[in-house]
Amino acid sequence: MVPMRDGTRLATDIYRPTEAGQPAPGPFPVLLERTPYDKAAPGNADMGRYYARRGYVCVLQDVRGRFMSEGEWYPFAKEAPDGFDTVEWLAAQPWCDGQVGTMGGSYCGSDQSALATLNPPHLRTMVVAVGAASYYHASMRQNGALEQRFIIYAFRMATTSREALADAGLRALLEEAYANVGEWFGRVPFKKGASALRHLPSYEQWVLDILTHGEYGPYWQQRGYDIAGHYAEHADVPTLYLGGWYDSYARATCENFVALAKLKQSRQMLLMGPWTHGGWEETFAGDVDFGIDSHIHYHDLRLAWFDHFLKGLSTEFADCQPVRIFTMGTGSDRRQYTGHIAHGGFWREEPDFPLPDTTFTPWYLHPDGCLSRAEPDPEPSASRYTFDPRDPVPTIGGGISAANPIMEPGGFDQKGSPRFFGCTDSLPLNARSDVLSFQSEPLANDLEVTGPIRVVLHVSTSAPDTDFTAKLIEVVPPTPDDPDGLAFNLTDSILRLRYRRGWTRPDPIGEGEICHIEFDLYPTSNVFKAGHAIRLDISSSNFPRFDVNPNTGGPLGRDRTFRLADQTVHHDREHPSHVLLPEIRR
Repeated sequence: MVPMRDGTRLATDIYRPTEAGQPAPGPFPVLLERTPYDKAAPGNADMGRYYARRGYVCVLQDVRGRFMSEGEWYPFAKEAPDGFDTVEWLAAQPWCDGQVGTMGGSYCGSDQSALATLNPPHLRTMVVAVGAASYYHASMRQNGALEQRFIIYAFRMATTSREALADAGLRALLEEAYANVGEWFGRVPFKKGASALRHLPSYEQWVLDILTHGEYGPYWQQRGYDIAGHYAEHADVPTLYLGGWYDSYARATCENFVALAKLKQSRQMLLMGPWTHGGWEETFAGDVDFGIDSHIHYHDLRLAWFDHFLKGLSTEFADCQPVRIFTMGTGSDRRQYTGHIAHGGFWREEPDFPLPDTTFTPWYLHPDGCLSRAEPDPEPSASRYTFDPRDPVPTIGGGISAANPIMEPGGFDQKGSPRFFGCTDSLPLNARSDVLSFQSEPLANDLEVTGPIRVVLHVSTSAPDTDFTAKLIEVVPPTPDDPDGLAFNLTDSILRLRYRRGWTRPDPIGEGEICHIEFDLYPTSNVFKAGHAIRLDISSSNFPRFDVNPNTGGPLGRDRTFRLADQTVHHDREHPSHVLLPEIRR
């Protein structure tokens, strides 16, 4: 047990190199992973032995309040000081050579970045996989809307809470609640004491807090939630940021690299593959496959990083560009024997991100549903639809994580199916009256789009508050396997209109107001091949990925009423709605 500054003790397993069956005296560099998912799980034990056999002391720790550690678990609240204290405790041990590296993905990636904002003196390097930059701006919330996967996450984590592990009856109750978690998405607002989470007060309170803290204020500015707000204090150590284009932290991973590469002197590196959350050893994301070369060997990659920065060995990271990305889209688009679409792609190294020769090009929305580089006509034009929050557009794929059994991450043909929560038919999503589609002509030449993507809309609404969503889609022409063609998602996002002028306070929409709004989709890297088309879908919901805006302007997470919203997207020369694509022309 490792003591924290407040006296709480955290359960910690230590895997040391051995000589003749006994712990070797060392000293050795230490690798630390702090996890809420059980340090003693079989995969973690295997990982500990993997690094110990290669000359590292590997340390796995249950975070505060989880499994064998003392204290109360409230996600991310104490990860910065607890991580700092653990790093410095390890550095003081006789078998440590004074160097501590950290590693881990998802929660275990974010808690590394949190501790780094306190700049532990003995922290030497990090491999941060799929971790957060700001949980308000692009994780728990996204441009003001709540990512409901975190409600699912709370129910899932409750099944392995210390209380559940100690009480079989409680665990059975919580497992049943998790199995039926989708039922809670139809019960708004989420009421204190109504769900099985009432048996775990800190878990329940966390759900209520993320539901009701809509503004970017002190709650979201805690170190554990707001790495970006503490970049200046962040440790200046070599860091590898590892992510995937279909991951829920794709934007955060890129933002961490971009910001810290500018602020720090030490090596910062970005590695982005075509993966979903933690799917780096797979070749597919949803129904889309990228070929055998698209995956990596996770432990081997991290070992090469640590060998170079903690042992001074010459590895693949001794002399490489700071950006390594996988560009999707050069495959045949035929169905493989697995049923996946062969979308293909290739690896490349670059000197920076966004790529230095990026041309950010507006593709404009036109009244006939066309998407093109041509500027819109001067005559007033607009497209309209009615958004009913009681009939939201269902989520089909995307950058999602921790959402089983409700949502699947990755790329999918944008058609309804029973496999997707909330789908009641098999029709294309853009057949709905509340989805606007703007599609280019078939491309004459290949077009690469790599980098961050921004949507700029001029909108009006009959409601005091509402949402607008945008989804970038690749349209594939008919093939023998798919005679109707395909339209699969690449990236998307949402904006809650009450925050169009800033995140710190809501601003109701005035009657007749035409709002100029801008919001970023998650970054991507994709080649739209000749003959394919680019499509942008605009709507006002993406459910259950995001909470549905009731359109009333009432307090978030507490409103009990709904109203229809008549939505207008303006697209004339005075109101040039467009998507800004990062084109690579080489």
